[in-house]
Amino acid sequence: MNKLICAMIAIAFASATPLSAAETVVIVSQRSPLTRMFPLQAAQFFLGQSALFTAIDQADNSPIRAEFYLKAADMDAGQVKAIWAKLVFTGKARPPKQYASSAEVKRAVAADPKAIGYIEKSDVDDTVKVILTLH
Repeated sequence: MNKLICAMIAIAFASATPLSAAETVVIVSQRSPLTRMFPLQAAQFFLGQSALFTAIDQADNSPIRAEFYLKAADMDAGQVKAIWAKLVFTGKARPPKQYASSAEVKRAVAADPKAIGYIEKSDVDDTVKVILTLH
């Protein structure tokens, strides 16, 4: 009986924990002078706190977007929406343009030396430069 209970507990833990999570990276154009950034610095561009770079965001309900904001700014989707609702209402900023996939974000960032975005690490190629890996 004890072996059965231990096996059931092991199965429960194994199914509750993802086997592997994709790493999210913050990217800029190869033409950008940036080489490194901290998570809170990156979050500033996506939360309307700085216009130094043009933020390129992922789709509103995408898992990578939720992961990015959680890891970079310690915020969930509701908190991010609340910040943008206030900024838009007061006319202080416009939210980043959203793209449907990491491939689209990568293309947009590669084409604009003032753009910043985030994608899965596995999607990185020589058209963009990684300046931050979020763990």
